[in-house]
Amino acid sequence: MSESADKDSKTEEPTEKKIRDAVEKGNLPHSRETAIVASFGAVLVFTLFFLGQSVTDLSLFLGRFLESPEEWPLESERDLETLLGIIAAECGRTVGLLFLFLIIAGIGATLVQHSPQMVGERIRPQWSRVSPAAGWKRLFGTQGFVEFAKSVAKVGLAFVVVYLSLDGVVPQLLSGSISPADAFGHTVLGIATRVLVSLTLTTGLIAAADFVWTRYHWKSELRMTKQEIKDEFKQSEGDPIVKGRIRSMQRDRARRRMIASVPKATLVIANPTHFSIALRYVREENDAPVVVAKGQDLLALKIREIAAQNGIPVFEEVALARSMYKQVSVDSVIPPQFYQAVAELVRIVYAKKGSGGGGRA
Repeated sequence: MSESADKDSKTEEPTEKKIRDAVEKGNLPHSRETAIVASFGAVLVFTLFFLGQSVTDLSLFLGRFLESPEEWPLESERDLETLLGIIAAECGRTVGLLFLFLIIAGIGATLVQHSPQMVGERIRPQWSRVSPAAGWKRLFGTQGFVEFAKSVAKVGLAFVVVYLSLDGVVPQLLSGSISPADAFGHTVLGIATRVLVSLTLTTGLIAAADFVWTRYHWKSELRMTKQEIKDEFKQSEGDPIVKGRIRSMQRDRARRRMIASVPKATLVIANPTHFSIALRYVREENDAPVVVAKGQDLLALKIREIAAQNGIPVFEEVALARSMYKQVSVDSVIPPQFYQAVAELVRIVYAKKGSGGGGRA
């Protein structure tokens, strides 16, 4: 009951991270029917293009062997080993080519479904793979019954296809039995080809449906709950509460560093209580005034307080302070449009210093 409820709660599509983690662990969609249809296809290709010639060569060798046994002396163990080696080579030439086709088909079926990769998780020893309880659950669980039903349906369908393919074959075999050996061989080859074509087409349709189903089932098994998506987002992006605290600490450090720079300012431009911008201008350091601090409301009042404590002139320019606050940034020179207005204030500061004055302007 809890397992069913858990599946019902997984309504969200899997994220890219969830899919990537599954692939890295070797959890990939795999259709067995694709490998089966590839095997049938390999046998069909071998039958159409190579079986006739291979069987002919093998028949000629066996015929020569049976008709002229005197060519193969068996007087010693060495002669017997030589003869067996020749027979194995002739038979292996035919069977080996078929095995090669089957190997290529198996590799191709795997590459069609997913790219090859080395997954250590799949070869790591796990108790669940040898556990009798886990094996019993796999055999007699829901998935086991589904696989059994699919196997029975496939075998039944294959039987029907073969039966229909062999319809009318008996008269062909009877007429071929009284014909020359070459003609009878072609008859048998034609019947085998017809059966293989029918089985390949049938398994191809089954494999196409199974290919789509395995991917849909795999994707549905990876579905996530809304809480899982939130937890994954927190893990990948960081907890919003923690990130907020970090940003707050960074702002506090930047604010303390900025306040510590106010005593170095040359002048402060203020909008009596709302904005304050502290500027530093030394000809030997920069070509234009640099913003060492800026603040709004309580921070603006703090800047003015520090400026008063250090004898830094404060100019109450409402429009200029409001405009500069929006366009300047700390530790940067002021924009060119403020050069003329600030230059007038700097001239006043230097004039007051020359006459021994200071403070509020």
